[in-house]
Amino acid sequence: MWLLQVLVPLLRLYMCGIKVLVYQMFNKSFTLPVLPKQNGRVAIVTGGTRGMGLETARHLAGLGMHVIVAGNERDEGREAVGKIYEEGCKGKVEFVFVDLTSLQSVRQFVQAFKSRGLPLHVLVNNAGTMLVPETRTVDGFEFHFALNYLGHFLLTNLLLDVLKKSARPGCCSRIINMSSATHYAGVVDMEDLNRRVCYSSHGAYSQSKLALVLFTYYLQEQLTAGGFPVTVNAVDPGMVDTALYNNLWTLAQAMKKPVAKILFRTPAEGASTAIYVAAAAEMEGVGGCYVYNGQKTRSSDLSYDSQLQAELWKKSCELTGFREAWRASDGHR
Repeated sequence: MWLLQVLVPLLRLYMCGIKVLVYQMFNKSFTLPVLPKQNGRVAIVTGGTRGMGLETARHLAGLGMHVIVAGNERDEGREAVGKIYEEGCKGKVEFVFVDLTSLQSVRQFVQAFKSRGLPLHVLVNNAGTMLVPETRTVDGFEFHFALNYLGHFLLTNLLLDVLKKSARPGCCSRIINMSSATHYAGVVDMEDLNRRVCYSSHGAYSQSKLALVLFTYYLQEQLTAGGFPVTVNAVDPGMVDTALYNNLWTLAQAMKKPVAKILFRTPAEGASTAIYVAAAAEMEGVGGCYVYNGQKTRSSDLSYDSQLQAELWKKSCELTGFREAWRASDGHR
């Protein structure tokens, strides 16, 4: 029984990976079109100190945005900001510390941001981890679930009031959730979200990415029903050569290196779809989509389960201590 609970998620995840690699073998990476200038707009990019997050922050700043790079590595953050400025970006970029595995840190980050009185037009929930050994956060949550999903769930909801106020007619605020093709292999166990019964890093990772898609669809439905000018989309970057794969088994690491050089996307290519969804005129007012390689794509059948979406939302509110005052405050229930 234990072997099946570990082996099945592993096989399902690697099958997803193989399918993505086959696709990337025969299809070019999405090429960004010319994007409109973003002068005066403000963005937050989590995990923006390296990989796809850094490329996203770099490009948005290049369009004239004021980009806040949010991460938990201060030295790396300062270095990332320096790199972007060295390239002569037309916007403003800064690093602000946040540890998404700590609910207290997320709340402190939001409080500090709101105290500055800045608007917020784009939130890119990019930070993530993959296949880490069984680890619990300071709040007692499974690490993938906390970092990839739950921290972003709380961050997004605490910033929703600012996102709504920052929008104007014909110019919605935008939320981008970085998911993955591995969500197709994901199963959300509402009775054991923290994977305490039988831990599988593959299952935990896939679950966290599916949770992000479920969250995306449910939140967009609520925002649309309330008439709020905010869009939410999930993005799939494909298989990208980043530090995410550092936790692969030794054999898998050895096999990955030659394959990555040929078939994996570069961080810039992986970030292209998130940048497109964040800034393209074609995505104005478009929400509740799963976007892969620049195209709206159907996500897993399970991700459209409205009952599961609602159950996960309710449970996430309980786990984070978040109360849905943002609806009531605007006269909506």
